[in-house]
Amino acid sequence: MQRIVLASSNRGKLAEFNTLLADSHFEVVPQAELGVEDVEETGLSFVENALLKARHASRAAGLPALADDSGLCVAHLRGAPGLYSARYSGGHGDAEANNARLLRELEGVAEGQRSAFFICVLALLWHAEDPAPLIAEGRWQGRVLEGPRGERGFGYDPLFLPHDQALSAAELAPEVKNRLSHRGQAMVKLHARIAERHS
Repeated sequence: MQRIVLASSNRGKLAEFNTLLADSHFEVVPQAELGVEDVEETGLSFVENALLKARHASRAAGLPALADDSGLCVAHLRGAPGLYSARYSGGHGDAEANNARLLRELEGVAEGQRSAFFICVLALLWHAEDPAPLIAEGRWQGRVLEGPRGERGFGYDPLFLPHDQALSAAELAPEVKNRLSHRGQAMVKLHARIAERHS
């Protein structure tokens, strides 16, 4: 079994990754367990930030690394909160404040103009200097609700209504969310890339 470091300290993401990677051939170790701290996300795209996080964790832990960079992009806000989804309200990881700001920004905006998508980019490096990382992207289309719904999930999930769903991302059962979500889609693609590499 291949031991890899997961370059994330986000509890919600860690829980989802534990489920998504349960049937993989990886023994996944969260970076915090190895004393690896978060790296500053200075990239200008989700791909750049995922690679920054993966290289940092791989270098610090001396292991292959898997990193995720993800966020919510709202069309009416020209893609915001986007790269700054986790710190949209100023502080890092304050979901309640981030959601409150998003609702303020969209106050009075009609339902048909609230389209949005979650994006997840995964980067898997076999070593810190890996010149050919495996990269996979998933997008989950939907719209922003006018108020939060549901107690599950994390981040912007209570405000996100996926296309063709009656339930918000925070109302969906975890197994349904993991099948439909941006992170679930990206993981399916990543597994396929890993299989190609070993074929």
